[in-house]
Amino acid sequence: MDVTRKVPMGRPRGFDTDAALHRAMLLFWERGYEGASLTDLTTTMGITKTSMYAAFGNKDDLFRKALQRYTEGPAAYVACALAKDTAREVAEAFLAGSVQASTLLGCPAGCLGVQGSLAAGESGRVARDILAAWRDEGRAYLHTRFRQAADDGDLPPDTDPAVLARYVMTVANGIAVQAAGGATREDLQQVAEFAMKSWPT
Repeated sequence: MDVTRKVPMGRPRGFDTDAALHRAMLLFWERGYEGASLTDLTTTMGITKTSMYAAFGNKDDLFRKALQRYTEGPAAYVACALAKDTAREVAEAFLAGSVQASTLLGCPAGCLGVQGSLAAGESGRVARDILAAWRDEGRAYLHTRFRQAADDGDLPPDTDPAVLARYVMTVANGIAVQAAGGATREDLQQVAEFAMKSWPT
């Protein structure tokens, strides 16, 4: 997705849009949608509100673009996990990726997609809906991958791919919440490994 808008000829931007978007992503990740005010965002991004609107649109637009950057950056483990050869390897990589992304050095703990707007007032309704759809999309990807694995005989015939996908996603979301609460990477990796002990055989 293109996160910038074309600038009229002769009017180059006076700031790095990529760097500004990265800083906005980190602020949303740290404070959530409602906790990051426009003033906080523009100050952190190093731009004026006029420049923000011109480059990224309103706050909802900026949040969407920040989430897309998060998806292509810290959360890129999802696509990598889905490409693994077996369903078990998919789940292992997905949970390990959740642990890594939730405990990245120099980044807020947890997951932007989980904590960005779980509980929000009316002003955060759009962001809450965006994140609910984002999480559901991830679950749907897992469901499709596990259904294919079941069809290929890679999972036992009595396995419900939908339940298995929701299970893996629930554990991953819980890992993010625990990370935000201060759990260490080592602790959370143990949780991920323990969760895999219930893998259908």
